[in-house]
Amino acid sequence: MFDSFLEELHTQLHSRGAEALPIPEGLAECHSTRSSSVIRSWLWTLPGIRRWRVTRLDAGESLQVLNSVAYPDYSRDQPLLGIDLLWFGSRQKLVAVLDFQPLLQTPAYLAHHLDELRLLHKQFPDLSGEETMRSYDPHQYFSPWLLFCRGGAEQAHGSLPVAFSAFLDRYWALHDRPQIATGIEPLDVPLLQSNYDAYSAERDPAHGLFTSHFGKTWSDRFLHEFLFPGHEKVPVLTNESSP
Repeated sequence: MFDSFLEELHTQLHSRGAEALPIPEGLAECHSTRSSSVIRSWLWTLPGIRRWRVTRLDAGESLQVLNSVAYPDYSRDQPLLGIDLLWFGSRQKLVAVLDFQPLLQTPAYLAHHLDELRLLHKQFPDLSGEETMRSYDPHQYFSPWLLFCRGGAEQAHGSLPVAFSAFLDRYWALHDRPQIATGIEPLDVPLLQSNYDAYSAERDPAHGLFTSHFGKTWSDRFLHEFLFPGHEKVPVLTNESSP
């Protein structure tokens, strides 16, 4: 279901000079002992982004998942990129989340970093549902203009592919523009990103999903060592430190 999305994302990362980072042993790929499900992950670093992870779960007709989060360099206070796409083929049900996940919810921060996303939100009304996400507080680490949809085949095959490409384009535009101070001290960015990981590790609904396919031991490691490793410690930086 999401192979074309994955190919588009990886093609753009490579064009930006992405280099692979090591993934903890046993977490890059896992095959379920209970079914034919397989999960594969990739980890990249590229100029301006210290960590960009990508995960693809293929459980056949029952479930397809594409998940990705990008963490900018600590020298940048821009939002994280967040992608979470789920397709339940037997039920023809889509759950899609595309967002610039803000480090702060202040009006100045949102106005500076999220104007492009706000325009995108207006462009795709069928991916701009007001329904509340069930596992998260939408006022923490989610923007007011995230693209969020619980839909079906019409959205999955119609608006979503176009929105996905536009979403990536807008994030690259945000990434490429000059950095302007928005009230966050550079030394606060590591803490804010670590807090994001801690918040997400506590609430991530995919953990239960992964556990059902790959067992609790592997899924616990995957959650803490790959998806949200920053929750365990905050990097110590000085003003002279490199990002």
